[in-house]
Amino acid sequence: MKIIRVKNQQEGGVVSFKMIKENIENKKADTLGLATGSTPETLYQEMVKSDLDFSHMTSINLDEYVGLAATDPQSYHYFMEKHLFEEKPFKESFLPDGLAKDGKAECERYDEIINTHPVDIQILGIGENGHIGFNEPGSSFEGTTSVVDLTESTIEANSRNFDNIEDVPTKAYSMGIRSIMQAKKIILLAYGPKKAQAILDTIEGPVTEDVPASVLQNHSDVTIIVDEEASRLLSK
Repeated sequence: MKIIRVKNQQEGGVVSFKMIKENIENKKADTLGLATGSTPETLYQEMVKSDLDFSHMTSINLDEYVGLAATDPQSYHYFMEKHLFEEKPFKESFLPDGLAKDGKAECERYDEIINTHPVDIQILGIGENGHIGFNEPGSSFEGTTSVVDLTESTIEANSRNFDNIEDVPTKAYSMGIRSIMQAKKIILLAYGPKKAQAILDTIEGPVTEDVPASVLQNHSDVTIIVDEEASRLLSK
């Protein structure tokens, strides 16, 4: 596990993009696993303003809210179009279907996509409770794509993007932890003081399903990019 400290989120975007760019140019990355939320926004800004062509590549997103159409401004489909795909289209871009009528069948469909397109570089954020994707505390390390119930803390954290907290979906499709761990390289981004405890538990705590991100200690190629506030509790 490699730890890179940066001054702020903007520098984190530059550093993470440089890593991705080098892997693409060295033909070590054809498929990117992508995340949503405010954390990776500066990375996507660097991707958009670069001269890199992604039209030969595949992207697979971590998650999507259950019940939201791809055209809904709060959906992760919409987020990805707005922040990346409109300017930098990929050959193929996969996200779960929030309006799928059969949740079990949708999970199986998404697992097949992940198995058919092995992820070379997986981008992750981290929740204040240590979740990755929407794999909340207690999620099995052997889990694959599933419909998950979002915790109150996650709903509250995500409510900043909605008019009212009552509008935040309570369920989401999420790539499972086992699938995340199958990526060849993982880059986790974390910024701000609210992520400090989760980062401490992820890096220095025991590997436990109570802190889903702690499983990254078992991966052979993980880089964690943190700003000063998110890394302030680390002793190493």
